[in-house]
Amino acid sequence: MGELISLAARRRAGAPDPLAGGAPRGSVALAFDLASPSTYLVAERADRLVDDLAWRAVLMPGHEPAAASAAERERVQRRAAALRLPLVWPEHADMGARGAMRIAAYAAELGCARAFVLAATRLAFCGGFDLDDPDVLLEAAAAANLRLRDCLAAATDEARDAALLDAGRRLAARGAARLPAILVAHRVF
Repeated sequence: MGELISLAARRRAGAPDPLAGGAPRGSVALAFDLASPSTYLVAERADRLVDDLAWRAVLMPGHEPAAASAAERERVQRRAAALRLPLVWPEHADMGARGAMRIAAYAAELGCARAFVLAATRLAFCGGFDLDDPDVLLEAAAAANLRLRDCLAAATDEARDAALLDAGRRLAARGAARLPAILVAHRVF
């Protein structure tokens, strides 16, 4: 069994953040794809460990959503169990969640990405709801206090895809092969 570290206590004591490797506050980002169950697991953990986490919606070019293999499902289920997080696979496990990603980018512009991402991934991977369903997206948007009309507009705004894909290209150029990824200063994990 590993040693339990209280991030708040370490910060009060002036110790460096174990996740950020001593990086200054605000320099840690989570690059995510809402269609990934790993995003749910990492988002839940990173939100609890890192103050001022920057949330970045990213689409990796050439990575189309596909149904998870049995081995991948088992890996994710083991990780969820280890983190003591519930995991329910959505009926459409190969969902693309493109509309949800567009809303996540919009939410990030408003500083509300954290609340939207946590709500959306909990709906998808705790409740088994389909993120391509507009009613589910509106529930996540409401949890993030976003204007529903603006979220519906963002969900259908294909012009947002270019920025999401550009962020993916930049992330891939930094060495990321898949999402989610944690960015600390100039390093990608």
